Parts: sequence; structure tokens; C-alpha cells
Amino acid sequence: MSILQVENLYKTYGEKTLFDHISFTIAAKQRIGLIGVNGTGKSTLLKVIAGIESADSGELTHANTLRIEYLPQQPELVEGLTILEQIYYGDAPIMQVMREYELALSELEKDPENERKLKHLMNMQQKMDQNDAWEANTVAKTVLTKLGITDFQKPVIHLSGGQKKRVAIAKALIQPADILILDEPTNHLDNETIEWLEGFLAQYRGSIILITHDRYFLNRVTNQIFELDQGKLYTYSGNYEVFLEKKAEREINEENAEEKRQNLLRRELAWLRRGAKARTTKQKARIGRVEDLQDQKGPAAKQEMDFAIGSQRLGKKVLELENISKAYDGNQLIKNFHYLITPGERLGIIGPNGTGKSTLLNIMAGRTPADSGTVEVGTTVKIGFYTQEHEEMDEDLRVIEYIKETAEIVYTIDNQVITAEQMLERFLFPRSAQWTYIRKLSGGERRRLYLLKVLMEEPNVLFLDEPTNDLDTQTLSVLEDYLDQFPGVVLTVSHDRYFLDRVVDHLVVFDERGQISRFQGSYSEFMEEKKLQEMMQEKEPAPVKAEYKKEKKKRLSYKEQQEWEQIEDVIAGLEERKEQLEQEIASAGSDLGKVTELYKEQEQVDTKLEETMERWEELSLLVEEIENS
Repeated sequence: MSILQVENLYKTYGEKTLFDHISFTIAAKQRIGLIGVNGTGKSTLLKVIAGIESADSGELTHANTLRIEYLPQQPELVEGLTILEQIYYGDAPIMQVMREYELALSELEKDPENERKLKHLMNMQQKMDQNDAWEANTVAKTVLTKLGITDFQKPVIHLSGGQKKRVAIAKALIQPADILILDEPTNHLDNETIEWLEGFLAQYRGSIILITHDRYFLNRVTNQIFELDQGKLYTYSGNYEVFLEKKAEREINEENAEEKRQNLLRRELAWLRRGAKARTTKQKARIGRVEDLQDQKGPAAKQEMDFAIGSQRLGKKVLELENISKAYDGNQLIKNFHYLITPGERLGIIGPNGTGKSTLLNIMAGRTPADSGTVEVGTTVKIGFYTQEHEEMDEDLRVIEYIKETAEIVYTIDNQVITAEQMLERFLFPRSAQWTYIRKLSGGERRRLYLLKVLMEEPNVLFLDEPTNDLDTQTLSVLEDYLDQFPGVVLTVSHDRYFLDRVVDHLVVFDERGQISRFQGSYSEFMEEKKLQEMMQEKEPAPVKAEYKKEKKKRLSYKEQQEWEQIEDVIAGLEERKEQLEQEIASAGSDLGKVTELYKEQEQVDTKLEETMERWEELSLLVEEIENS
């Protein structure tokens, strides 16, 4: 059943047509992945669906009660709120109830003896019951915990950029919505969190439409792909893997259709050039048909990285790290780390956020000094460094001018000349777009341009710090093809599992405890081994404590004897008092002060009774041992 229908959507940005009268529907429970080259209008389409931007023309039809929750790439939070207040933000009744309940709970914790606040909390508990809000409350806190947020009362203003993104994700996930819109939700999340998010979205009750560069995530979460390409929208039933198969079929069909068009055009032109009578009705129709054929546009030429860019010769010595240590604010990130980089190396650096991965990459590149240890760099090494930070660009330059500032030509391994224009084409900047001003490019297009600039420097050691963030799937495929043929060394920090599997063959692994280990193999092989180890640990029986012989105790001490003689009476007294308290609580009624006092005493009695029972068990075993001896 359709919950949103979009018809003839049209929108332009400057001279570029983003949506050329596109139409589609979103059905209940649908999982849509939106893909396309950066700059084609993917994020804009999500904003139009969310009602944040308007189209030039077109119609969106849906029920008045349709709820849409939107997570942008760069979320903006209300800095005056706490984390819990932020994620419970909104006018949905269940959100209002949870927000008021958390506030009442927080107020009572500050003043636990206040009867008015206790009564208010009890009233809010009833409202939570009435609105079936307990499950949503539990889910909210579980989501926050899984996303690494544990201090729920912390003000949003004190959060880092990464923490704010995680809070925004949590808010989007728990808000009641018919359509959940996610723009690059996996950016800046570590691999384990991404895998958890995959599982969570599999159980999500509403429909989902998302943009992501993470192709494993796209493959596992979606059941339909929308491809936005030069203003047109192509839809494919199935996940990313099915999309790749069907797109290949579509491109073959388009190529066949273009070949037929060219053949027909060639025959028609040949007929006209023979000088046949041009004034007959049939001949005029033929001329019109030729003009129509000439006006038709064929499919865009598919650009592939079919050559290997040469680089400066790399000697036998690349990089050697000896006893590298680095700490920030008393937090030891790297300690006594050794590593030897060899020619042809393909190394991935992985681990949770904040463990020191980018720091290690910067130390290797000489951008950050180590606290101790040495980094020896080979004399022939030329480093190209693609960083997470956006490079400042002169926005008055055109795309081609920006690249030519670095190099006008590069050479392949077999000494063929590749021009800057040709490299731009292979990195998805067609000739028609190469004279565009940088100020008109989207954020993703700028990142792609910056990546090409780094490659045009012809490095022989390439450092990539989270290269998949903000790049589209098609650009990533081009980059991966480039790296397949790159003759130098590649060192990358990445959370993109697909990219790691394509590019690297061994790993340096950071963990939460500050430990750094090495793994020979791909990322998928590493995860398989990790899961196998976890399964083995779960199956292993608890280790049996080593037994040692000691002289058996022949009798109780005087103190133990006294305790043994009295302990059963103590247990009976505690049990009796527990029963009395239960009766007193039942008869206290609405006297909240007395109820609170009795509950506290009941907790103390329960704790004491449990401790006494454990001690009785210890003493009884000891008495039995003495009797048997």
C-alpha cells in the first residue's frame, strides 16, 4: 500500500536539472536506498520528501496523518537541552509523556524526600502505562547506549561533533514515524555500531529511505534501489547486489538501442545524400525522422579506470616505526608500537572512534610528532595524503583550473600521457562540467575533486583517512579501480567494510583497551575469526579453580561457634520483620512519606537477609566437614 506518491517532480539548481519530472511511490515497510553520483541531487530529493525544500513543480500526495522523521548529514541540535530532552523532542503524545516522566524522575533524584515530587512521578508512571511508553523508553536508552552515549542528562552543548551525530541518530530512530529518512547515517560510526544499526533497522516498523556510501549496509538494509542519474530516476526491485546486475542489463540495452539508432541514422543519411527527390511528402517525413534521430541523446559513455598512473620510483625502504608512543590529555593512545611498511603494502587501520587510528596515520606521515620513538622515511618516498578535513578551495576557480594547478598531465606506467581533462572524466567530471566554478559544486563533488588533486600529485605512498565519507558509491568504485592498479603503497583508516575488503590485505587493529594488534587477511576474514573466537569463549566451561591440599579444620573457632548457634534465630527474625513491613506498606495507603520510609527499610532487610543466608551456607558446609572428619 502506497503511503506517499510523488508525481512529475521538477527542480533545477542554476543551469543543472536535478529532477526532470520524476515520479515514484513509497509503500509501507519499504526499504529504499537512494544512490547516484554526488551533485545529482540525492540530498535535495530527501529534503523535498521531508518538506524542508520545495520543488519547482510536481505534486506529493499523502495522508494528513503521515509522520516523517528526517536525519540530515549535518544535524543541528537544540543546545539548551539535555541528551534525553533532545531525543524525546517533538509533539507526539508518547514523546511528551516520556519527556515529562524523565523530568519527574530527574527532579526526584535531586530531592528524594520530597513527597510532592514522588507523587508527581507516580502520576507520570501511570501515564507511561496508559500510553504504552515503557517499551519506547527502553528502546531509546538502548539505542543511546549502543551508540556510545551513556550520560543521558549531559547538555547537548557540551558534546563533540561525533556525539551530536549519534544523539541525532538516536532521536531519529525512536521518533514515531511512517517514513524514516536517513542521509549518510553511517558516517563517523565504527564497524560494530554500523552492524548493530543494520539489525535495528531490520526491525523498524515504518518505511525507510536512505543515502549511504556503505555498500554492505546498503545491501543488507534495502529491498529497493532508486538511482538518480542526470535528472532521471531509475527504480530497481531488490538490494544493492540486485541493482548492480539490473543496471548492467539496462546499460547493455541502452548501448544496443544506441547502436540501432546510429545504424538507422547512417542509412537514412545515406538515402538523403543520394539526392532523391526531397519535395515529396514521404521524403519530408524522412528528413524529419533524421532530424529527430540526431536530436536524441545516447547513453553517457561509461568511464573506467583502464590504466595505471605512474608514480615516482619507490625504493626498498618505505617507512619504519620504532617504539612509537603518543598520549593526549593523559590518555595513552599508542604505546611502544613497532611497524615496518614494505613496498606494495596494502594496510587498513581499524577500530572504534577515538582510539588513535588517525593519530597513527598522521605520525606515519610526519604531520603529528610522537611523544617518543622514531619514524624513518625512505629517501624515495613521496606521500599523498587525503584527509578527513575539507581543504580550503578557491571558489572562484573552475574545476579544470583547480586540477591544473597541481598537474596538467600525468603519465601511465607505460609512459602514456593522460591529460587533466581525461583524469577529470574518469573521476566523473564530464567535459561539460569541467568549466563549472567550484562555488557551484556540492560538498560531495568538492571531496571528489580534492581526492583527484591528491592523486594527480603522483605519490608513491598514499595515505587515506576515512576516504569513503562524503563520497558516493560510484566514485568509490572508481577509486577502488584506481587503487587496484596503483603501483605504490596504500595506508588507509576506514570504517567502510566493502572498501577495506576491496583495497587492503592486512590490518592494524585498535581496541577499546588501548591495545594494538595485527591481522593478516581481509576485513571480512578478520570479522569471521573474531566471531569464531567469541563463539568458542561462550562454549568453553568456566575454568575450574586449581585445588590445593590443606590441613582440614578440626573445629570451629569460639566466634564461629557463637555465630552458628545464633544464625538461624537471626534469619527467622529477619523473615518475620520482612512480613511485617509488607503488611505495613499495604496498610499505609496514600501516606507517601510513610511508604517511602517503609520501602527503604524493606530494601535494607532484604539485603541483610540475603547476606545472612550466604553466611549460614558457609558455616553449615564447615560444620559438615568437621563432622565427617
